[in-house]
Formats: sequence, C-alpha cells, structure tokens
Amino acid sequence: MTDQALPDPSTPDPSAPASADGSADRGRVGVGPWQGPWPEGEHYDPELLAEGDRRNVVDRYRYWRRDAIVADLDTTRHPFHVAVENWDHDFNIGSVVRTANAFAAEAVHVVGRRRWNRRGAMVTERYQHVHHHPDSAGLVAWAQERGLPLIGIDNLPGAVPLETCPLPRACVLVFGQEGPGLSDEVRAVCEPVLSIGQYGSTRSINAGAAAAVAMHAWIRAHVFHQRP
Repeated sequence: MTDQALPDPSTPDPSAPASADGSADRGRVGVGPWQGPWPEGEHYDPELLAEGDRRNVVDRYRYWRRDAIVADLDTTRHPFHVAVENWDHDFNIGSVVRTANAFAAEAVHVVGRRRWNRRGAMVTERYQHVHHHPDSAGLVAWAQERGLPLIGIDNLPGAVPLETCPLPRACVLVFGQEGPGLSDEVRAVCEPVLSIGQYGSTRSINAGAAAAVAMHAWIRAHVFHQRP
C-alpha cells in the first residue's frame, strides 16, 4: 500500500477546482484528487481517488470506502453504548451520534420514535452503529440479554454525582428526552442514576451536552488512564 502525505483538512484545499464564475473555490475542506499513481488496496474508493474526498473524516480514512471505514472502526470500538429516549422527536440525538462516533462508542440506541433529526450528526451516522427500540422495555430486554447495566444520566433527587462514581467498562449510558428527562420505566432499572455537577442558574444542560460529558468521563476512566 502506498501512503501519501495529506493536507490539513481544516484548511482550504489549493487543488480545489474553480467555481462556475471562474474564482477558485478555496473554502472547501478535505482533499482533492489523488496526485500520482493510485495506491493499492481494496479499502480505497476509485471515485474518491479520482474526484477528491470532502467528507467529515480524519486523515487516516481519506479516500477509503465507507464500508471499509466502518469495518476498521469495528475493530477498535469501545464497549460502552449510548441510549437516548425519543418520544417527541428530540433534536439532540444527532449531536449524541456525532459524539458517540468521536469517542468510538459501540453503538447508539434510539428509544421510541424511529425518526430523528440527523442534522447534528454531520453524516457521522454513516459510520456509527445506530439501533432502534420501539419502547423502553425493548431497550431494557436488549441490555439484560447481554448483561449490560443501564447507567442513567439525569439530575434527579438522589442521583449519585458522576464525578464520584466509577463507570463500568461495559455498560449503556442512558439519556432521557429533552425536558422531561428519563422516563419512569428506564429510571426504575438504571444502576445507578448519575448527575452531572452544575454551578450556574440553569436547571439542566441539554441531552447532547450531557452525553458528551458522560462519554468523556468513560474515556477518561477506561482509555486515557491506561495509556503509558
């Protein structure tokens, strides 16, 4: 396999084609067509090699086929899952999916409505496993069959501070619908329910932000502290 030094995808691409009015399209991110002999390997996408890769992926996966990226991620995903209740088309789910992809979560589980707003995911749902459960009982049964504890994240009376509670390595982090929070059905089976420390005037942070905090807490406990 041949490697090519890739430009920083966050900077304008000097090889980007001219726009229709003749001005250079310097604002696009990503990389242009592959320069020189094409690399060998079935994971490369001929169309991307020929036309350039403008996707929201890290440099390591530039020019790779989508299924090849998913297969490679499957070899390194972390053993935690994230579940979000979606009773009223929660707009935070896209953000949760994007963060789960960034932290290499095993999967995201949408509970309730199947449809969710994908805008915040920034196309990361193509690389992140997302499962659907029609109701809370379905999620609970799925987790129990696999021996995965459900860890609720919600600022409820009696909740244990996330900052003081060790997170299991294999688990499901569960977040409620924006507004009402965790449903009674899920709250009853969570072991335990954890709260995120807040120090301002707002009653809560949104589910997307809470999920990011909790996932990063898992990373700090099980990935960051294991590095040499």
